Amino acid sequence: MVKTTGYPLVLPLSSSGKPVAYDDSRSKYYRLLSSSFPVRKAVSISLAFSIVLLYAHFFHLGPRFSSESNYHIRSGESQRFWGPYSPYSPVEEYQPPPDGCSVTQVNILQRHGARYPTSGTSKEIQESLQKLLNASKYIDVKLQFLRSYKWHLGEADLVPFGATQSFQSGAEIYHRYGHLVDHHTLPFVRASGGDRVVKSAANWTAGFADASEQLYHPSVSVIIPETETSNNTLEDHMCPNSQESHDEANVWRDIFSVPIVHRLNTAAVGAGILSEDIPGLMSLCAFETVFEEKESQFCDIFSLKEFQSYDYYHYLLKYYKTGYGNPLGRVQGVGYVNELLARLSGRPVEDRTQTNSTLDSSPITFPLNRTVYADFSHDNQMVAIYGALGLFPQTYPPNPTNADPRWAWVVSRLVPFSGRMITEKVQCFEAGIPGDFIRILINDAIQPLEFCGAGDGLCRLDAFVESQVYARRNGAGDFEKCFPE
Repeated sequence: MVKTTGYPLVLPLSSSGKPVAYDDSRSKYYRLLSSSFPVRKAVSISLAFSIVLLYAHFFHLGPRFSSESNYHIRSGESQRFWGPYSPYSPVEEYQPPPDGCSVTQVNILQRHGARYPTSGTSKEIQESLQKLLNASKYIDVKLQFLRSYKWHLGEADLVPFGATQSFQSGAEIYHRYGHLVDHHTLPFVRASGGDRVVKSAANWTAGFADASEQLYHPSVSVIIPETETSNNTLEDHMCPNSQESHDEANVWRDIFSVPIVHRLNTAAVGAGILSEDIPGLMSLCAFETVFEEKESQFCDIFSLKEFQSYDYYHYLLKYYKTGYGNPLGRVQGVGYVNELLARLSGRPVEDRTQTNSTLDSSPITFPLNRTVYADFSHDNQMVAIYGALGLFPQTYPPNPTNADPRWAWVVSRLVPFSGRMITEKVQCFEAGIPGDFIRILINDAIQPLEFCGAGDGLCRLDAFVESQVYARRNGAGDFEKCFPE
């Protein structure tokens, strides 16, 4: 089942003019975007949102972003090493296509914005935190704040900063690719059905509309449910036989955490901190910072080098979850790759894995005539898609006992909060002969695409399609391994 929406999804604005997160305790609009909201109420919603839209337009509410603007948290250098909880930051400055080339289509795959910890992570963090709070005495001045500390984080939902991240992304895309859009070819936007993903997509459309000064109003057109029985190319739940491994990450955790455990147990008398408590306590630095929008006091407890080790810990987790280290990891990204190939080629989707054939065969729910596509997903699924495409190939498995400073597979640079993969279809003229080419950017860093070109980040469309043999062969037998015999 899919929910299709034709009405504008408009972001409510705070009194300061910034977009706000959809939080049930703050906003009456929370219900309007929940994945269970019935489509039959679209008429009344459309009227309500139109009122908000007109109010925002005439009173010019909401931030205005230039193409170079970036929204950052005031925090230390460590935020570049918070693994999947790092705030989005471009890895490189965006470089336009070479002279004589112009972008004709763009496909955006974006992770949801910054959020609270999920329920499982929240429970683990609080159990470890309670050990620190139970200490009889704090010797280190950096721990004195724990005397009056109260847990105040929610679970899983976007935080206001996360809403702003998505809003800004939509604005940035308009400034960069607005020439591809007109009233007849608005961006086509899909979202996986998790609340934080749908809300991120809605915030993105609001940012796009705001940057266009309300000239264009894209909407979230397709929401794909995140249920066990729903085919969904934007979520990693369709491979029940996939077995992730924590062993390698835990080996590294037990190595890098030794001096931290000793230091905390010395500074917090009687806390009884163990190695397994360290990742959760370090995560508090990230989660509190993105919620408060200022550096958490937990960040001061750990050094920059320790956060680099923490980042490597998450590398190992992702690598063996849906990355190359899991034999059934990258196959979970095959469906999206085949959808991408269909859009780039202007041909119907050919896939026998995660795609929903009903949705993908309809020009309403999977049009092939748009110039801007935006899909909203999760970090684990994006990692699988990177692998299915053949990005960031690994010649040998990572070393769980030593973090090589030269490793390129850095989670905080690949799938931070609001991280994005942008696939550009580019038309170039070589010696007067037109040709379609492909570029892929991960957080604005141009990927070499050595598997289909010269390694300069630009390869012909037909060569790119030909290179995707793993996806075109539906995972080369791996997808069948996903299910019990």
